[in-house]
Amino acid sequence: MDDFRYIRFLDEIGLEDLPLVGGKNASLGEMYRELSAEGVRIPNGFATTVAAYREMLEQSDTLGELHAVLDGLDADDTVDLARRGALARDIVYKVGLPDAVAVEIIAAYRQLQVEYGVDVRLAVRSSATAEDLPTASFAGQQDTYLNIRGDDALLEACRRDFASLFTDRAIHYRVEHGYDHFDVALSIGVMKLVRSDLTASGVVFTLDTESGFRDVVLITGSYGLGENVVQGNVDPDEFYVHKPTFSAGHRVVLRRTLGGKAVQMILVDDDEGRTTRDIPTPRLDRERFCIDDAEVLELADCAMRIERHYNRPMDIEWAKDGVDGKIYIVQARPETVSSQRPAAASEHHVLDDVARVLVMGRSVGDKIATGRAHVITDIADMAKFQAGEVLVTDATSPDWEPVMKLAAAIITNRGGRTCHAAIVARELGVPAVVGAGTATTTIKDGTVVTVSCAGGDIGCVYAGAVPFHIVRDEVDDLARPATKIMLNLGNPELAFKTSFLPNDGVGLARMEFIINEYIKAHPMALLYPEKVSDPQARATLTQLTRGYPDGETFFVQRLSEGIGTIAAAFWPKPVVVRMSDFKSNEYAKLVGGLDFEPDEENPMLGFRGASRYAHPAYAGGFRLECEAMIRVRNVMGLTNVIVMLPFVRRIKEADQVLERMADFGLARGSNGLKVYAMCEIPNNVILVDEFAKRFDGFSIGSNDLTQLTLGVDRDSDLVAFDFDERDDGVKAMIRMAVEGCRRNGIYSGICGQAPSDYPEMAEFLVEVGIESMSLSPDTVIATTRHVLKIEARERAAFKRSAAQQRPGFAGRHAHPTLR
Repeated sequence: MDDFRYIRFLDEIGLEDLPLVGGKNASLGEMYRELSAEGVRIPNGFATTVAAYREMLEQSDTLGELHAVLDGLDADDTVDLARRGALARDIVYKVGLPDAVAVEIIAAYRQLQVEYGVDVRLAVRSSATAEDLPTASFAGQQDTYLNIRGDDALLEACRRDFASLFTDRAIHYRVEHGYDHFDVALSIGVMKLVRSDLTASGVVFTLDTESGFRDVVLITGSYGLGENVVQGNVDPDEFYVHKPTFSAGHRVVLRRTLGGKAVQMILVDDDEGRTTRDIPTPRLDRERFCIDDAEVLELADCAMRIERHYNRPMDIEWAKDGVDGKIYIVQARPETVSSQRPAAASEHHVLDDVARVLVMGRSVGDKIATGRAHVITDIADMAKFQAGEVLVTDATSPDWEPVMKLAAAIITNRGGRTCHAAIVARELGVPAVVGAGTATTTIKDGTVVTVSCAGGDIGCVYAGAVPFHIVRDEVDDLARPATKIMLNLGNPELAFKTSFLPNDGVGLARMEFIINEYIKAHPMALLYPEKVSDPQARATLTQLTRGYPDGETFFVQRLSEGIGTIAAAFWPKPVVVRMSDFKSNEYAKLVGGLDFEPDEENPMLGFRGASRYAHPAYAGGFRLECEAMIRVRNVMGLTNVIVMLPFVRRIKEADQVLERMADFGLARGSNGLKVYAMCEIPNNVILVDEFAKRFDGFSIGSNDLTQLTLGVDRDSDLVAFDFDERDDGVKAMIRMAVEGCRRNGIYSGICGQAPSDYPEMAEFLVEVGIESMSLSPDTVIATTRHVLKIEARERAAFKRSAAQQRPGFAGRHAHPTLR
């Protein structure tokens, strides 16, 4: 059949045909037609036009019957909704397909059999005319049928697909978004089924779904057909790729997380008519990533091409074919939640106390909520759910949406950050913890719980009502002061979100946080596991490094991905990374650390910082740290990273460490590398002119500088009253350090808490002409406003005094805004 009235093949349709074939099919046709030549691979297929749907409804009195069932519906009455939805679907299904439509569907199927072979398996999906729009996705509202073969099976799937326009979830969604049921029509998409049942599939977002950060591609994947990832039935693997450095030629995965991948969906043909089923994923497959780096990067490239074509963030489904080994894009729709989040205000939730953790999982959003847990193990019990309760269930599907919108928070046993529960929670603006494993058995029905997603990627469910508060700040009109305001940051999971704060980069990224949280093992233990005496520690090392060729690779990759995530979040602003500053007692607490650390009476003044790097006992560990930094800068292309050395006691020690770094390939000046030193020892200030010959900048660590200037143990409660950064002696040290940096033409900054805690210290630092203050994220906005007021006052004073500077203001004319 050459001319079709009710059928269009993908090469015949594009975005302009949305009213004809619905959003999903229009998007597939657009990509097939416009992006295939760019390497974006789309399986061929065809779509029924809305004329086929209208033709079906015009048979007998179908429209009248549907009106009688749906008019006057209260969509929030879940019992009534279920009753009316079932009646509506039954009406549409019984009408059947018009003969002319059925004939054309079979004829189009024959053309696909010519292209792909007579045994080609099909995917049959719905595409509504109010679906996959830039402002409302409507994704997953209708049904999908996989592994369809044969004329009768295809026509039956099409009948059921037409009827699925009236699923309970689709009816509720239309009512909630103000769409008339009878203004929306359905097109059916029929495509070659990509045999991802033999390999893997997943979802790609061209932004970070939690923060809305747009400079990354987030790729999720699991074994088997993609429905499990889309519906949230598995905890998938996750990968991030940084767009700017990828586009510049640095083809490398920024960060990866191994998911549980407990089950996989495969194809079946059984006597009961089932076409798919879930089977357990073998243990060895669960413990490795479902796709390799080359495939991650191919997906990132496709996603970026799709995003450029549509000129907006996208939500993309992919599948790898187990027969030809190629990756296919099987859907792309506008991302409609994170990309539309307003950025004018800064809001973050902060826990005020701690409590017993019941379960943990992937966090969705960044909020905290408290409520009474309502555990639902059967969808039939949804009607019992009350507004303001915390929904606890195994996993959700679109059928759960009527109750999800009533929930204070959502907790699921299964799912990853791109699962159904996560997508809906983001859309609703409620916190969710997904993939929590044992939530439905650990959390007791009716008990009060607190759900916190404010700590990064890991969400926690606490017993009881844990107090918390919300910090809100309007930041859209905040000017930039002449004094650079930077951030102290250690947790990569918070980097994307934190980057939205007004800032000039990261003045202190703590390497030890990444080692402690993401590596957990002592670097020397990873290098020499045979020297670890504790059998349990050796077993833990084996578990930590599974999936990696050796402990060295594990350490370098994990550390570089953590640092790289922070650097990517703030690219191209400077990110100052301090090499590890654990004390020996802290290093000893890492897995295997007891066999490599001394027992010191005063670790604060012992084997730490530069002395450790220059010592043979830690030479291997320092080499790994340097290799991670090299990977971040040279392989990942994140050259905005600056290396900083802590606790450099003596000039000779500085020379030794810099020489050791150069031996390892991390030479100052190589590929533009800057090396800073912490200024936290009085000797750093006394010999500032000599230290300045060896380093590109000083970052004043006010905590240690105060401790060593005043001779006060900052960890001792007995003398805590004597620890004060505002002491005249400490301020004199800071002034000399800043003036010494200026005299030698190197950078000066401070990364202690003093300017955050004491407004008068911020004023003092502005007066002495420090170049930057690095602050904890929760104080950035308030301190920025304070610094702006100080600088405005200084400008006014400077203008009044004309050329003559008042005492204490030496060097402030170096700030262009104060001239």
